[in-house]
Amino acid sequence: MSFTWGPATGVGSMPGDDAREAAKTVTGSFEDFPFLPELPARGPGADMIGRTAGMLVELYARVEPSGWRIGDRPGRDTKRARSWLGEDLDALEEFTQGYEGPLKVQAVGPWTLAAALELRGGEAALSDLGACRDLAGSLAEGLRTHLDEVRRRVPGAQIVLQLDEPSLIAVLRGQVRSASGYRTHRAVDRQRVEATLRDVVGVHTDGPVVVHSCAPDVPFALLRRAGAAAISFDFSLLTERDDDAIGEAVEGGTRLFAGVVQGTDGPLSDPAGSVMGVRTLWRRLGLHPGLLAEAVTVTPTCGLAGASPEYARRALAHCARAARSLADNPE
Repeated sequence: MSFTWGPATGVGSMPGDDAREAAKTVTGSFEDFPFLPELPARGPGADMIGRTAGMLVELYARVEPSGWRIGDRPGRDTKRARSWLGEDLDALEEFTQGYEGPLKVQAVGPWTLAAALELRGGEAALSDLGACRDLAGSLAEGLRTHLDEVRRRVPGAQIVLQLDEPSLIAVLRGQVRSASGYRTHRAVDRQRVEATLRDVVGVHTDGPVVVHSCAPDVPFALLRRAGAAAISFDFSLLTERDDDAIGEAVEGGTRLFAGVVQGTDGPLSDPAGSVMGVRTLWRRLGLHPGLLAEAVTVTPTCGLAGASPEYARRALAHCARAARSLADNPE
């Protein structure tokens, strides 16, 4: 299957609570790689955990003072999450009439979900490997339904599925805190983490999957083995320790979603300056400059939920201009 990635896109979340305004901004900023915006400012159910919990099949979650907790039946929190997702899809459909090309949708990955969702007793699902397995299975079914719905609404789209895994490193290192806060959950075996990710990635059979993490020490090799076609990360958190893994990823055909534009209000450098670090990395790794535009999609460092609407618009436009600079002047 031939697939053409777009040169720049967003991570997922946007400020504000107006689905039409967000869809209009995103499709206007990225004419060749829009994404389905998430608007967490609307409240519980629009946040990334609640939104993905609303997609689960035969598992339901409700809001407790401590966070999202798995329950027996769909309540108002589940209904609200599904209603908002429907609103967002309506808005996206309206602004992508006749669109053909890559389109990105996001959901929380199985391990971040297991670290965030509580079991009935209040402990994270991560504390019970059987619960983790059930959660991943439910997520996979929910994603199938969601992807079918997006295909129906935007028939010309080549859908890219992004799995958000900001807690993945903490899961691998045994750093996820228990409900009491006095201890941490045991680290999950790397092979189990990889196998579960591979199962969820495998749901998207007719398009690529990108895994996003804006935490340090992204496990590039593990994610590639799990089937990720692209890896999305905060470029400012890379160290030279990551060089070999990144070089191998690029040479192996994995696309890099380089988060180079900050996600909260602040001064924006010139577009060429924003991607200077990417060019420097390329030179350090001895990679061919001509590969840059073929291997890199420019994004903000993380979601833009904490930004002002005005800054979010400028940041997305800046990503598009920075990507053009990378393509025009790879040296």
